[in-house]
Amino acid sequence: MYACILIRMSTEHSQSPVPRSRGAASQPANRFLEIYQKADLEQVAEDREYLAQLGRPPTVYLPDESQSIVTENNSPDITFRYSVNPYRGCAHGCSYCYARPTHEYLGMSAGLDFETKIMVKHRAAELFSDWLARPSWKPELIAFSGVTDCYQPAERDFQLTRGCMQVAAECRQPVAIVTKNALVTRDLEILAEMARHRCVRVAVSITTLDAGLARKLEPRTSTPAARLSALSKLQEAGVSTLVMVAPVIPGLNDCEIPAILQAAKDAGAEGAAFTLLRLPWAVKEVFFQWLDRYVPDQAEKVRSFVRSTRGGRDSDARFGHRMRGSGALAEQIANTFRVFARRYQLDSNPAPLDFAGFRPPRSASGQLSLF
Repeated sequence: MYACILIRMSTEHSQSPVPRSRGAASQPANRFLEIYQKADLEQVAEDREYLAQLGRPPTVYLPDESQSIVTENNSPDITFRYSVNPYRGCAHGCSYCYARPTHEYLGMSAGLDFETKIMVKHRAAELFSDWLARPSWKPELIAFSGVTDCYQPAERDFQLTRGCMQVAAECRQPVAIVTKNALVTRDLEILAEMARHRCVRVAVSITTLDAGLARKLEPRTSTPAARLSALSKLQEAGVSTLVMVAPVIPGLNDCEIPAILQAAKDAGAEGAAFTLLRLPWAVKEVFFQWLDRYVPDQAEKVRSFVRSTRGGRDSDARFGHRMRGSGALAEQIANTFRVFARRYQLDSNPAPLDFAGFRPPRSASGQLSLF
């Protein structure tokens, strides 16, 4: 076992071997902690087997004892008020993920911790049912994956999203799902039933059609081909679908916007949306390290282009700007998206979901309501 030392917080990060099949290369310092742990590997410098193990950190699932599952937001940039996230952290490991800083609230790092230490809300379906059973609940849209992907790898084992979808189907509660995992098709029978009552919409996120780039950029997600196949299966089952071109990374994948929209249309998507790359807090360090590691010849160009869409900064958190950016390049990207979304008939608003059919969940006791 290697030794550890405790040092004052700084921008310095661990010198451990670069992990394989992970989006983050390090553990950026937590901005909320004054002291953090750093590996001292000098004494094991010649132990290649041990160092190789450090380069393959396992995914650990930790219980999350949250007493509520529905989160309310008031951001004017978000089209929904309520969201559900059965998991905190995400094993997909996308290097650009804007949700990484949320792990810092838990005393962890936005780097490797975010994608290897996943908090699991085991009571998600029960808590969701409790929320919908409240007499004060007036049905409106609830989004799944407002922060982390609800169909990430953990869902294969824990099936928390599936449980929540069963609750939503019983109640005919309209939901919107955003995912980049073809695992969503596992629940096709539930989603098809919800679609018959017009209470579900699924947006599949596609960042690139280049499988090689996707494997580096989003190491544990479904391949682009699998996501397009998922779109087709959802459409065939009658589920309303969108494609999310997200995030658009200036200088890296912005040139793929037309091809992604065409492929999504061919797969049956009914609409499309996009967001520009966001680099809040520690996400900047994780993503810039990724650039230097995988696309060093393009790294400086991408950095420059990103800053040109953010007023010369790495990030712009202002409402009205953070999703779309500003400046000539940001406008060019938006115009390109609009032109090709119109060309492939993906620019119209999807049919509204039906809120009138909502019915509260049955009591666990089997007792029926008087009203």
